[in-house]
Amino acid sequence: MPRLCEVLADDAGSATYALDFGRDEYGTNYVDVRVQAPLRLICQRTLEPFVMPVTVDSRLGLIRSEREESALPAGVEPLLVAEDDKLNPIDVIEDELLLALPLVPMNPDSALPEEVIRPPMEATSIEERPDNPFAVLRELKKT
Repeated sequence: MPRLCEVLADDAGSATYALDFGRDEYGTNYVDVRVQAPLRLICQRTLEPFVMPVTVDSRLGLIRSEREESALPAGVEPLLVAEDDKLNPIDVIEDELLLALPLVPMNPDSALPEEVIRPPMEATSIEERPDNPFAVLRELKKT
């Protein structure tokens, strides 16, 4: 899964998955994709690696052209199948894992460093404090 490895902290690990193919009551071919994987991501708050458990459970409607997408039932995502009707399961699993990743990964157990949350007291002395931009408006309002 080279595209997935590009966004992970490392390429070690494994995923458990199940693909169930079938046809629903409307005659639409589908694949149910279930994947569980502990993925090592880089926290964008601390820049440290962390493990994020990812679970995917989705139904993909197998279509041969984009025109067939509108006929899919609600809650079914389209999956365009090649002309030869072949489907690479690893590509499907990789796509679903990529879609399940957060845009900005952050470790829920992390916290910002104290110096980021509250700057030191000597850094914000009264003399160095910029003027309030609304003070001029307040003076104009008094006149």
